[in-house]
Amino acid sequence: MVNDDIRPARAEDVPAVTDLAYHPYVARIGVVPQPMEADHAADVAAGRVFVVGEPVIGLVVIEAHQDHLFLDSIAVHPDAHGTGVGRRLLEFVDAHARALGLPEVRLYTNAMMWENQEIYPKYGYEVVGRRLNGPYDRIHYRKRLE
Repeated sequence: MVNDDIRPARAEDVPAVTDLAYHPYVARIGVVPQPMEADHAADVAAGRVFVVGEPVIGLVVIEAHQDHLFLDSIAVHPDAHGTGVGRRLLEFVDAHARALGLPEVRLYTNAMMWENQEIYPKYGYEVVGRRLNGPYDRIHYRKRLE
């Protein structure tokens, strides 16, 4: 990897962003995870996507709201699991929320993505609910920032 700085995604990153997101979960949850159907080009153009690596090995998609930063998506290439990329991306999200003056980060994950249910609490996220939305069973989290 030539560069491991987190940076805004560029148009040429869209194929990597599309390929990185969620393929292993299709069989497990029985439906295509929503991040796979996102308009990645539009998200990149809107400045909502940040990536790490050349080539891209990790990404976050975020959206600022009046009272929180929504972490829409986070993904790390399987070859980079366990290397700290995910931790760095989560720290980036916290810092970005603080820079915007937002008091918390919110996210949700599919209940069948059980790895996430182990990871998020380790980084200060608390469960605030569970909701069914069509074929998606989602666990909602928040992290209050100090």
